[in-house]
Amino acid sequence: MSDKIIIFDTTLRDGEQALNASLSVHEKLQIALAIERLGVDVMEVGFPVSSPGDFESVQKIAATIKNSRVCALSRAIEGDIKACGDALSVAEQFRIHTFISTSDVHVKEKLRCDFQDVLDMAVKAVKYARTFTDDVEFSCEDAGRTPIDNLCRMVEMAIKAGATTVNIPDTVGYTLPDEFSGIITQLFNRVPNIDQAVISVHCHNDMGLAVANSLAAVNAGARQIECTVNGIGERAGNAALEEIAMILRTREKQLNLSTNIKHTEISRTSKLVSHLCNMPVQANKAIVGGNAFSHSSGIHQDGVLKSRSTYEIMTPESVGINQNKLNLTSRSGRHVIKHRMAELGYLETDFDLEELYKDFLILADKKGQVFDDDLEAMLFMEQQDHKQDHYKLDYLSVQSGLNVIATASIQLSTGDKTAEKAATGNGPVDALFSAIRQAIDFEFDVVSYRISAKGEGEDSLGQVELIVAWQGRNFHGFGLATDIIEASAKALVHVLNNIYRAQTVALLKQQSQAPTNVNTG
Repeated sequence: MSDKIIIFDTTLRDGEQALNASLSVHEKLQIALAIERLGVDVMEVGFPVSSPGDFESVQKIAATIKNSRVCALSRAIEGDIKACGDALSVAEQFRIHTFISTSDVHVKEKLRCDFQDVLDMAVKAVKYARTFTDDVEFSCEDAGRTPIDNLCRMVEMAIKAGATTVNIPDTVGYTLPDEFSGIITQLFNRVPNIDQAVISVHCHNDMGLAVANSLAAVNAGARQIECTVNGIGERAGNAALEEIAMILRTREKQLNLSTNIKHTEISRTSKLVSHLCNMPVQANKAIVGGNAFSHSSGIHQDGVLKSRSTYEIMTPESVGINQNKLNLTSRSGRHVIKHRMAELGYLETDFDLEELYKDFLILADKKGQVFDDDLEAMLFMEQQDHKQDHYKLDYLSVQSGLNVIATASIQLSTGDKTAEKAATGNGPVDALFSAIRQAIDFEFDVVSYRISAKGEGEDSLGQVELIVAWQGRNFHGFGLATDIIEASAKALVHVLNNIYRAQTVALLKQQSQAPTNVNTG
């Protein structure tokens, strides 16, 4: 049996569907490119039948990614499977992942049928998916609570129908590691054709056992682990890719298992996903948390100073955290910025040096010194697709203080028109948002407003994260500036442009579905 573990990343499917606000096509593509660079074998990038936007993003990613196999999800329904086939057809190599529930509670309460009906649907779905590709994955949803006889039967029939990968999910995070290992062992002992497919596992973290269950499964013979960057996903999330990868690397001799993950890309990918998904990583998160390589205890600090191996089982550098903080000023030239970005692990193709240097000089003039965290934060801003922005903030002035009514004045470009508005409010941000509301032609509600520092110290950049509700959908936006009011304005304008793009897509869809007048005369 191979000692290579296939890493199946589902950040853009299971992870994305649990976010407070949908990602744009551009943001999904950014994440997909980062995940490709991380070295994952398969990336599941969406559920194409769910919406035109999801179909578009799956198709865009499928046409772009070259070094990872692109996968999309479908229910065991022909329409779902066809949507996957159509969206993925532009890819050089792709997988269709179809699933159906197999546990008694799901079959009876959710599907309201009997197990034979489910078995027939699964076989039919796998056979239909094989008409689009020879790489078909089948999942037994809620396998952890499925009677073992039924599970063995389902796995055998799915493989016979043409599934090349069969996934055994612990969908609700219910099983214990020894239980889950036992399920995998029984499958290998009882399913006669199990050697004709790769056995995969997809574990949820409801009781904090997702990584432990995944490792127990591969020790029992599974050879694919489904996981997400930072462990994001439904409810308590999924097995964390970075934890899986670093456990297998750190204990490779004991486990005799390995992956194709490029470990030095872990930190950068984690930051990008956290930033674009608006999901901060907790400080004590394993591998990528802010405290993961910090030592506060005097005894620990003494030990680390004598030898890092006393309290560090892996180095920060092994996951791409560079300990060399180089301070840059407005006197630093382009070659220094280029060198620093290379030291941080970025390729020349990852950024536009002229644009980044222009933003760097503006920031350096404002705060004096610029740090590594500042450069990365500016890069995230630069990577946003501003070329076709409908709304642009041309001017902003805010007055606020003790015993003073906060007032904001703005000039906002909307396409080829310009609006100048002023408003008061309960504080400078409220006044600012009120002025912007007057300059646009639709209503929205601010659901969440969060401020965070990008970097360290009192002169760190301020970042504002917004979630705005519009017509039943949530949209995410962020802004970055030395001034928190300016950052708030940028965040709201970012959201407004995301809403405008959604409006445009909805209008185009409506027009395409409108009846055509046929002249029969």
